[in-house]
Amino acid sequence: MVTRAFAIAGVNLRRMLRDRANIFFVLLFPMLLILVLGIAFGGSFEPRLGVVAADGPLADRLVAALAADKRIRVDRVDSESAMRTAVERGELAAGLVLPADYDAAVRAGRTADVRYLARPDEYGQQVGITVQAVVAEQAALLRAARFAADQTGEPFDQALGSAETVATGLPAVTVATSTLGETLFPEDIGRFDLGASTQLLLFVFLTSLVGSTALVETRRLGVSRRMLATPTGAGTILIGEALGRVAVALVQGLIIMFGAGLLFGVQWGDPLGAGALLALFALAASGAAMLMGAVFRTEQQAGGFGIMFGLVLAALGGSMMPIELFSDTMRTVAKFTPHAWANEGFAELVRRDGGLLDIAPQLGVLAGYAAGLFAVGAWLLRRTLTH
Repeated sequence: MVTRAFAIAGVNLRRMLRDRANIFFVLLFPMLLILVLGIAFGGSFEPRLGVVAADGPLADRLVAALAADKRIRVDRVDSESAMRTAVERGELAAGLVLPADYDAAVRAGRTADVRYLARPDEYGQQVGITVQAVVAEQAALLRAARFAADQTGEPFDQALGSAETVATGLPAVTVATSTLGETLFPEDIGRFDLGASTQLLLFVFLTSLVGSTALVETRRLGVSRRMLATPTGAGTILIGEALGRVAVALVQGLIIMFGAGLLFGVQWGDPLGAGALLALFALAASGAAMLMGAVFRTEQQAGGFGIMFGLVLAALGGSMMPIELFSDTMRTVAKFTPHAWANEGFAELVRRDGGLLDIAPQLGVLAGYAAGLFAVGAWLLRRTLTH
C-alpha cells in the first residue's frame, strides 16, 4: 500500500517537472517577481541628480556639497540637452544647471541663476527639497564671504575660508525623532525580504489549485477507475494523490526559499518556524487542490477557477499588498484566508525575529485549514471514484 501510494505521488511530481511551461511559471517566474518587487519597492531608493556645470572652484564646491548629501546621487552631465533627455526618460530624477559664468558672477557679487529641471512626480519634488536646502546653505556662505570681502578688503577666497570656519563653529540644530508603538517595517530589513514571503505563498497556493487539473484529467481518462480494478484500493489512491499534491507544493516552496536566499540574500527567519509555515501552508494548498479535483469535471473549469480563486485569495490574504495597510474590515475578511495567517507568521519571523513558539497560533490555524480541506476533498474524491 505504501509503495503504491508513493508511486502515484512520484508520477504526479514527474508530470509537473516534465512540462517546460511549469518550469517557468512554477519555478522561474516567482523568482523574477521577487527580483522585480525588491528592485521597485524594497530597500531605500537613491534618486539620481544630473548636474551641468563648468569647471571652477566655486561650481565644484556646490557640486561637492550636493554629492555629500546621502539622500541623492549626483552625476555630472556634459550638456543641458543630454540632461533634459535623461530626465524626460526617467534615467535621472532631476537635473541642475549652473550657468557657465557661475564662478565669475559669484566673485563679482552678481546673481547666478541656477536652474532646476524635474519631472512632475514625487521624486522630483523630494530631490528639489534637498537641492534647495544645499543651494541655500552654499548661498549663505557665499553672501557672508562677499560681505566680509567688501568690508575688510581681503580676497574673496580668503573671506570664504573665514566664513566656512565660522560656520563650522556655530552650534548645529539638533533634531530628535522617536517612533511611537512598533514599526511595521524595520529599517534593517532586506529589500527582497518582504516580497519573497508573499510571492512564496501566492505561487505555492496558485500552483496547487491549477495543479488540480491533473487530478481532473486522471478521473476523466479513467485512470483512477482502472487502478481500482487492480489490487490498489481507493484509500491507497487517495493517499497517493494527496502525497503528489503535497510533494509538488513542497518542492516549489523549497526551491523558492533556497533560491531567493542564495540569489537575493533573503532572510526567512527561524529555520524551524519557516519550515513549519511552509509545510502547513503546502498541506492547506494541497487540500484545496484535492477538493477542486473532486468537484470540477473538466481541466478547463479547474484551471480557470484555480487561477481566479488563487489570485483572489492572495489579494485578500495580504500577498499583493501588506495586510497592515488594510482597513479594519478587510483585516477581518483576510482572517478567512490561509494566506493571511501564513503572512502573519512570516512577518513575525522576518520582521520581529520570532521563533517557532511565537507563530504557534498561525501554525494552529493553518493546520486546521489543512485538516478540514483534506477531509472534505478526500471524502468527495472517494465518492467520485467509487460511484
